[in-house]
Amino acid sequence: MPKAIRIQQQGGPEVLKWEEVQLGDPGPGEARVRHKACGLNFLDVYQRSGLYKLPMPAGMGNEGAGIVEAVGTGVTHVKAGDRVAYAGGAPGAYSEARNMAADRLVVLPEGISFETGAAMMLKGMTAQYLILRTYKVQPGETILLHAAAGGVGLIACQWLKALGATVIGTAGSEEKCALAKAHGADHVINYRKENFVERVKALTGGKGVPVVYDSVGKDTFMASLDCLQPRGLMVSFGNSSGAVPPLELVVLSQKGSLYVTRPTLVTYTSKREDLVATAKDLCDVVLSGKVKIEVNHRYALKDAAQAHRDLEGRKTTGSTVLIP
Repeated sequence: MPKAIRIQQQGGPEVLKWEEVQLGDPGPGEARVRHKACGLNFLDVYQRSGLYKLPMPAGMGNEGAGIVEAVGTGVTHVKAGDRVAYAGGAPGAYSEARNMAADRLVVLPEGISFETGAAMMLKGMTAQYLILRTYKVQPGETILLHAAAGGVGLIACQWLKALGATVIGTAGSEEKCALAKAHGADHVINYRKENFVERVKALTGGKGVPVVYDSVGKDTFMASLDCLQPRGLMVSFGNSSGAVPPLELVVLSQKGSLYVTRPTLVTYTSKREDLVATAKDLCDVVLSGKVKIEVNHRYALKDAAQAHRDLEGRKTTGSTVLIP
C-alpha cells in the first residue's frame, strides 16, 4: 500500500503522521497520480494548524507533480503515462500516490522537471492571477510586494520585471533582501530595521503605490494601507504572521477611498479553462527563462513535520519540495 502524510486532528507539526493508505482504482472523472515531488506552501500550514478548517481525518498538501497511472471513466484530457502537475482541489498531495479529480491536472511540458512543476504550480499560478488579473500591472508602474524572498515573492519579482514594473520588495533579513534583489526587486526594505511606509513614500516622491501585494497579514496590513495612492488596491492574499484583525470600513475612506481584496487561487482557477490558461501563462514564462523557479530546500516526504517547522520558523526561501 502507498504511504501518505495524514492528520487526525488539527494542531502543530506533530499532528502530521506518515501512514499507509488504501488506494483503489480511480472513480469516474478521477485519475491516479504517482507523485515524483510535492510542493510545500503556507496554505498547508493554515490547514494543518486549524486556521482553515478541514473535516477530520484529512490528507495534507495542495500541490504536486508526477505521472498518471490510470484514469476513470469520462476522463479524456489526461491519460496513463502523462507527466502532470496540479495545485488546489482536495488536500492530499503529501502522498506517494493518490486518486484525484482529473480536471485539476494539467500536462507538464517536457522542458519542466517534476521538482520544478511541484514547486511552481500553486505559487506561480498565484503570482499570475495577482499581477495579471487581480491588478493588471502596467509597464512603468511601481508596486509594493511583501515577503519578496518567499515562494510567491521570488516568482512575482521576476515576472514583474519582465512586465516592466518597478518592484519595491520587503523581507525580514539582510540575506532575504539580497535574495529578492537578485531576483528582480529594484528596491528592498528590511522591515525589521526600517519603517517601510516611510521608505515607500520616499521612493515614490510621496505619491505611494497603486497596489500592495501582502501575504504577511497581521504584521503589515494596516501600515500597507498607508503606502497606497488614493483609490489604490490592497491585495491581501496570505496570513504568515497571523490573520488580519477586523477592519472598520471607514478607515478605507479616511486613507483615500482605498480598495481591499482577499483573493484565492481556488476562485481564479475554478473553471477548467481558467486553470489551463493560468498554467499555460506560467509554463510559458518559465520556459522562456524570464522566470526561474528556485527549489532551495528538499525534504523526504516522511519528514514533512520538519519542513513545516522550518517554513513557519522563516528558515526557508523560495520553493521547497517534498520527495516521496
